[in-house]
Amino acid sequence: MARRSSVGAGGIPTQSVGTRCTLNTLKVSLQTNSILDPHKKPYENRPQNFKNLVGIVMLPSAIESIETIIVDLPTIRPHKLAMHTMQNQTLVIIRLRCADGIEGIGESTTIGGLSYGGESPDSIKTNIDQHFTPLLIGQDSNNINAAMLRLERSIKGNTFAKSGIETALLDALGKRLGLPVSELLGGRVRDALPVAWTLASGDTAKDIAEAEHMLDIRRHRIFKLKIGAGEVNRDLAHVIAIKKALGDRASVRVDVNQAWDEAVALRACRVLGDNGIDLIEQPISRNNRMGMARLNAISPVPIMADESIECVEDAFNVAREGAASVFALKIAKNGGPRAILRTAAIAEAAGIALYGGTMLEGGIGTLATAHACLTLNKLSWDTELFGPLLLTEDVINEKPVYRDFELHVSQAPGLGLSLDEERLAFFRRDKATTAIHQA
Repeated sequence: MARRSSVGAGGIPTQSVGTRCTLNTLKVSLQTNSILDPHKKPYENRPQNFKNLVGIVMLPSAIESIETIIVDLPTIRPHKLAMHTMQNQTLVIIRLRCADGIEGIGESTTIGGLSYGGESPDSIKTNIDQHFTPLLIGQDSNNINAAMLRLERSIKGNTFAKSGIETALLDALGKRLGLPVSELLGGRVRDALPVAWTLASGDTAKDIAEAEHMLDIRRHRIFKLKIGAGEVNRDLAHVIAIKKALGDRASVRVDVNQAWDEAVALRACRVLGDNGIDLIEQPISRNNRMGMARLNAISPVPIMADESIECVEDAFNVAREGAASVFALKIAKNGGPRAILRTAAIAEAAGIALYGGTMLEGGIGTLATAHACLTLNKLSWDTELFGPLLLTEDVINEKPVYRDFELHVSQAPGLGLSLDEERLAFFRRDKATTAIHQA
């Protein structure tokens, strides 16, 4: 038979034993709710002494809110790809705030919208707001492994969005511990990264002049040419003329963005190899891995997989089938800085060389990739982390440092970056409202 409430001093009713037990049970349940398993062992419980706006007790490092902001930034010139010409660049900025006041920032950026891949800035924002955030609010931001696994179990694909979230978690943890992200990823073995520049005007004379200028100011001596949109013989003549003008002063590479069929690629690879081109990126469709393997076996120039790797599992299959000699590491396609290190481990085990790739991110995404690349034992083909240099504006206070042909990465906590609130407010696409999800 249930016990009745009794009356205490001053005539104030006291709680019954049964009521007290129920409230205590609820309190313990709220305090010990695990990211992965609601039935935590007692020794796994951690102190929790923060409350959110509705009074629920939270870990000091609990994720309290997530905000996504789309910004449209101007570029120094149009950037021509095989499938699209970019007139500006759009970033999705992620602000992940924790109960202790720490804010981690991340970036999810794609190129060419849906003409390039399955995610767009609009879909990234919507999916983070509507699907990612409910899974993450209240979770421990210190436990990046568990937070990302929670997302993986409930959300398939969406690697661009996941990359931005993982970046924000790493930035928050680095700030809390006073460590740069590179140290959270295992420790840097270098402080700077050689950076390629993409020549994408499509005009041979302009591209040669631009490359000469980059050499003169000691900013780049690796150049990648975007080809595939035009007739193949004109594209080849364009590339050969630039290589002839630059000679041994620079490395010249091409990115075809899947534009050729296998027969065209077979001839083109031979012509490019005969004329001193160093690397050929994704010459044919990502879906034709056997064709990539045939090209890789006979091409005089190394073949690099880019679009062929849209997740870590793709990297394993490309390696298993011998479909590339070089992997482009992109945090957006793999799902975050930690994810490209898993891809790098597959490549290292298979004897495949590495290259730090870009989705033309702004400073946040670029530094996130850079911190991961700093930890790699070998980065034989260097990087193309030039995204911030293509922008005339960014939304961060600290500009990435490029000098002597390299990107130099500081050892400041987290990514070493902070948001410029004034520029963020000016360039945000929606200047009237902010989607903030509050615990």
